[in-house]
Amino acid sequence: LDRLGINAVRVPQAGCCGALSHHLNAVAEAHAHMRNQIDALWPPIEAGCEAIISTASGCGVHIKEYGRLLRDDPDYADKAARVAALCRDISELLAGEDLSRLKPAPHVPKRIVFQSPCTLQHGQRLNGTVEKLLQGLGFELLPVADAHLCCGSAGTYSILQRTLSRRLRDNKLATLEAHAPALIATANIGCLTHLQAAARVPVKHWIELLG
Repeated sequence: LDRLGINAVRVPQAGCCGALSHHLNAVAEAHAHMRNQIDALWPPIEAGCEAIISTASGCGVHIKEYGRLLRDDPDYADKAARVAALCRDISELLAGEDLSRLKPAPHVPKRIVFQSPCTLQHGQRLNGTVEKLLQGLGFELLPVADAHLCCGSAGTYSILQRTLSRRLRDNKLATLEAHAPALIATANIGCLTHLQAAARVPVKHWIELLG
């Protein structure tokens, strides 16, 4: 982002976005995380922040729902709507930039496959965005059969439904590894961790591949 002239401000006190608690129907806990997130992000917003960038598509899709989820909170409804409106997946940000100053990082394989998380392609409706960016930067993306299907991570699903989750993971890895990629790229930490536990090749967040 620095190389593209984008000043990224870290907000370490933001903590969890509340997505996992929301998945578990722990409403009060989820809302507490969301309010904490808003409180942490609000000073940069007041200082003129133009976007809130998420590198985890699962977090991003949840933050984009803050306005709806906190619409009945008299103290946070307006702020939640503002935070939701500013949230962007990092692929959304880069899609509008001149990437001529970026290139594949040294020693990163170019023949790869991309696993598009459900939260990216179905939740945020950004299917094809990362793929286009990677191809434009010189990566060879191998085809993936049934790319719309879940990898089995699905928030807490991989913990609470282990048998079904692993079956989904095995099916997904069979399609991802069908053409012998050197690396699997993804856009969500939950998918990354879940796939890496059984993959025969490294699994990385796609942004790690850029130099």
